[in-house]
Order: sequence, then C-alpha cells, then structure tokens
Amino acid sequence: MRTKAVILAGGEGKRLATLTGKRAKPAVPFAGKYRIIDFTLSNCVNSNIFDVLILTQYRPHSLNDHIGKGRPWDLDRSFTGGVQILQPYKGRLDTDWYAGTADAVAQNLNFVRRGHPEYVLILSGDHIYEMDYDALIQYHREKGADATICVIRVPMDEASRYGILDVNEDYSVKDFVEKPNKPPGNLASMGVYVFSYEVLEILLKEDQKKRDSNHDFGKDIIPRMIRDKMTVFAYPYGGYWIDVGTIDAYWEAHMDLLGSPPSLDLNDRTWIIHTLSEERPPVQLRAGAVIRDSMITDGSVISEGAVIERSILSPGVFVGPNAIVRESIILNDAYIEANAVVERCIIDKIAVIGQDANVGSIQEMGELGITCIGKNTRVPAGFNVGHSCILGTDLEESDFKEFENKIIPAGTHVGYGKK
Repeated sequence: MRTKAVILAGGEGKRLATLTGKRAKPAVPFAGKYRIIDFTLSNCVNSNIFDVLILTQYRPHSLNDHIGKGRPWDLDRSFTGGVQILQPYKGRLDTDWYAGTADAVAQNLNFVRRGHPEYVLILSGDHIYEMDYDALIQYHREKGADATICVIRVPMDEASRYGILDVNEDYSVKDFVEKPNKPPGNLASMGVYVFSYEVLEILLKEDQKKRDSNHDFGKDIIPRMIRDKMTVFAYPYGGYWIDVGTIDAYWEAHMDLLGSPPSLDLNDRTWIIHTLSEERPPVQLRAGAVIRDSMITDGSVISEGAVIERSILSPGVFVGPNAIVRESIILNDAYIEANAVVERCIIDKIAVIGQDANVGSIQEMGELGITCIGKNTRVPAGFNVGHSCILGTDLEESDFKEFENKIIPAGTHVGYGKK
C-alpha cells in the first residue's frame, strides 16, 4: 500500500490566546519537551508512513525550525518519501491563503499525487493522541470505502465543537453535520480522514468549481459524499484523544498526563513520541525542594525550599527559593523568582514572575480560571495577578504602571494582541 499523509498545520489558534501570538498552533510546546505536532508526526512514522506533507500558513517559522528536514522522525529521506513543508505562494498561477481544509489540499494536489499514492491520510497537526494509522487504512480497504472518518464519543455539552455523525450498525455513515448548534448525538469526527486517492482528486476538483463552497472537508466534502450516496465509513477510536484548541483543553491535557495512571503514557517504548530535543544539562534539585506529581524537564533548576505540585516544567525553567508552583505549565526558560506563587497558570517562554508576586489561583468552584502569561513578559515584583487573566507578549514593568496598587483583577487582559 502506498499511503501519503497530509498534515494540516496552518491553524492560527486564536482560542489559545498568547500561546499562539508568535507561533502556529501545531508548534505550541507540549508536555515539557514536545510540540503538539510531534504526536501526529510520530503516529505517521510509528505506522510506517514515511511520505508526509505538512501544509503551513499562519506564522510557520517556529514550526519550520522545529521540523527542519525531519531527522528526529526518520523523515530526512532524499529520494522517496520523507517530509515536505509547503506554504501558500504566489506563482504564475496565483494562489492565496487557504479558504478551508479542502482548499489547502487542492492547492497542493500536484505534490499530493507525487509517488502515486493509493491512499491519502488527511490529518490535523494540533491533536494529542496515539493511533496506528496502518490499522485504519486496513479497515478502509476492507470496507471498500471511498472515505473513512475516525470518530470518538465526546461529552454532549462539547458536541457542538465537532462534526457529528450518524451511523448504521456496520458504521457506514448516513448523516454528518459540522458543528451543529443543537447536536443530534455525540459521535464526533476527530478530523482524521482516509481517502482513496482517485476519489479525493475528483472530489477536490469538483469542489474548486463550486462558488458556494467553503472548500472544507467537514462543511462540504464529507456532506456532499453522503448526499451522493458514496461509500463513507466511520472508524471508531477508543483511545485517548484531545483537541487542544482552547486554553482549558491545553491545561486539562497536561493534567491528564499527571494522572495515575496517566491518560497517555509517554513512557511506552512501543510507541515513542519523537521530537527535536535540546541539549540541556540534568535537572538540579536544591536542598529542601519538594516535588509532587509533576514532570520536570532537562535544564530546570529547583531552588531550596521551592514547592512544585501537579505541574509540568519545560527545559531551562528556574524556580527560585521558597517559590510555589501548583497545577501550572511552565514553558522553556521561564524564571520564577524567590517567594513567588504561581497557581493554575500557563507561563510562556522566557517570561519572568517577579519576587513575591502571586499569579493565578486555584478556584474551588466554577470555571478553571487559567491565567496566561505571554512570551518574554515580566510580571513585576510584588504584583497580584488574578485568575483568568491574560497578559500579552513582551510586556515590561512600564506596561503595568496603571495598576498602582499592584493588583490585576481576575479576568483582566493586559497588552493582549500587542505587536
């Protein structure tokens, strides 16, 4: 079987607030040492799929730097297969920003058809899960399907975020509705599709001619296939899967990793998640430091008396003397000074939490109330930042001068969207 994987990695990810201020959603760091896209890429190579296209769009630079020629995933192949990163371009025939997921693939169809694949996997670059795509393709073949959609049960109160399917007993699809206001069920599309190549090419070419189309797989291609009585099957997936498209989902996915047992076992040597690793020294733990139910990555320094509880620290994080970090995600090279308290926060790279500052809080009731601190932002010493706050990127002490009492109330946005 010749299979080509196409990873859609152009998402802007506005619901991830400051985390996507300077990077595409698939490039957002995850679980200490990874990027979100590492999970989809690793699924490909663990499933023996080594012919991969990555379609980027929004702020692709950190994603390009991370993937490079694909060596960590064994995708640095010169002659056949390997990884190729494609960006919208202007050429003899004009192209433009992708109108939708189907349009992204259609604009790059000449690259998709290279190597004459029998099957094309359409994947998202911003989901956390482990899946054997080889088993999926075998299912697709056995069913004689034109398209197969991976599905999972989701809570009814979240179903409106997804494409919802109705299936027969044999899992043939009889109806599909994209992000309904009133979901008729909770069998949700995971945004993972398999197409027989010849069928996909015909569908995309027809869709490009339709002026009333959104040129999207969920909104247009799949519903049209069902209306036209084409053979579409659902592939039920029973493992862990999460779309980390919101701040709450991103935080919850990290907390899932800290469970006992974890929802996703990163120590499973039969299904390794590959990544581009940084060269960092070992972790340093000073006398009196306390760490409970946490993940600490290379290069981190935990000072004397510091307390880390249910948190994930990325490479190079410094936690000062007697500082407290609870239920938080701290990204690369962030610096938490002495006596600071950080609770239920996401702290982006190179941010500084000043001495004696209190940032975020753990709410006993109501919403999660995650506070986000943007990349390269400095929270001044002694400040109190409430729950559910968003502080933008590159903020300096002068950006907080309006808060003379050193209190930033819960839910406040400071400098969010600052260029």
